[in-house]
Amino acid sequence: MTKADIVDVIASSTGLTKVETEAVVNGFMETVIDAMKRGEHIELRGFGTFKVVKRAQRVARNPKTNEEVIVPEQYVPKLKVSKDFKEAVNKSVMDDEE
Repeated sequence: MTKADIVDVIASSTGLTKVETEAVVNGFMETVIDAMKRGEHIELRGFGTFKVVKRAQRVARNPKTNEEVIVPEQYVPKLKVSKDFKEAVNKSVMDDEE
């Protein structure tokens, strides 16, 4: 599913135009990115928690040359989905398999 697909689904279910819906979706995404740039946590109950985590420096290997490469420490965004989200996906997938 793409952002355009998400905009289509939301627009048809809310009665908003696609232009209005796209503005809302873009605003949401920009807000999340800006907050995470500041190192803030974002909690959306029933969905999950976005947070920034620090990955330590580590040694990796180039699979082509087998040469060791040092990957510097870095900050990365992380989404931890809620229990309700996990259960809904698990139930839906299990129902589809039957």
